[in-house]
Amino acid sequence: MTAAIIDSGVLYALFDTRDVWHARCVDFFRNPALDGIVPETILGEVGYMADSKLPVGASRAVADWLSLGRVQLEGLLPQDLRRMTVLLAKYPKIGFVDASVVAIAERLLIDTIATTDRRHFAALRPSHAARFTLVPE
Repeated sequence: MTAAIIDSGVLYALFDTRDVWHARCVDFFRNPALDGIVPETILGEVGYMADSKLPVGASRAVADWLSLGRVQLEGLLPQDLRRMTVLLAKYPKIGFVDASVVAIAERLLIDTIATTDRRHFAALRPSHAARFTLVPE
């Protein structure tokens, strides 16, 4: 199994056929060996993007897809919040959601992040690996 933390851009691009990442994200989620983990902290961001950029009903389609159980939802724990404060002090431009993605990845010892945000995640140095592997390519 390939474990990956799913960031908001990848989940959004899955539903936006006009997004430049759409085809890569569709292919990424077709991998039967994928163990995708979606931080619950990205859901508001994905819902907002879907509601503001896509036709009516897109956020319902996202919720419906998530309910199929193809990916696992992961919430924040108190230790993640503590780690986020450290990350936000060290990397103030990453923001709350990206800090939560990193904190969850570190807690679960996952070094692969599915993201369209190459700028932020490429610059981060996780506590459990030399760097994150960013997918899809």
